[in-house]
Amino acid sequence: MLALLFLLFSVGFSMQLHQQDAVEWLSSLADNSIDLLITDPPYESLEKHRKIGTTTRLKNSKSSSNQWFDIFPNQRFEALLEHAYRVLKPNSHFYLFCDQETMFYIKPIAEQAGFKFWKPIVWDKVAIGMGYHYRARYEFILFFEKGKRKLSNLSIPDVLEFKRIYRGYPTEKPVPLLETLIEQSSVAGDIVADPFFGSGSTLVAAQRLQRQAWGNDISDAAHQHLRSRI
Repeated sequence: MLALLFLLFSVGFSMQLHQQDAVEWLSSLADNSIDLLITDPPYESLEKHRKIGTTTRLKNSKSSSNQWFDIFPNQRFEALLEHAYRVLKPNSHFYLFCDQETMFYIKPIAEQAGFKFWKPIVWDKVAIGMGYHYRARYEFILFFEKGKRKLSNLSIPDVLEFKRIYRGYPTEKPVPLLETLIEQSSVAGDIVADPFFGSGSTLVAAQRLQRQAWGNDISDAAHQHLRSRI
């Protein structure tokens, strides 16, 4: 697929949107060029949960479509995380949203790539989700570091409570949740990147906070949705 680039401008802050495979996009970026990386890949375990009926995240409906979720297979995380480490500047942070199954898979791969794993941050969605065994109302945000960087506010807890988006874009994250991570790990003017931007919440949050927003998503629907919300 040819890479597509869109440049959007709002209040003087640019947003770069690319449309290609996430690994290919990261591989095209220069070494040490990104200040903060935040992303939520369509991880492989989503398909397993869909098959047994414990998630609607991949279901065809008015608010969700299989076409938006080409699963990113576990076997490709090694390449993804190697490029993530390469493109991040020294002394920077990396946040990755995932479930408990994917967390155990990703952690050793990220550490092998060079990241320091600090801890899983818990996103408390306030509202209960689907499932059978203690229905989930949380999601993990894996917190990695390249080099050494101090968080902006040391009083922020490791459980972040923001109500989930109901009937939004599939897996849409609340913008205030992303703003918390961005404020913790970057300053105005920094480049915040998301290789699987989906609903675009990370990019919207970055732009609101006067950061440069660089995003990529292979899905036509993601690009259409983000352009409609800006």
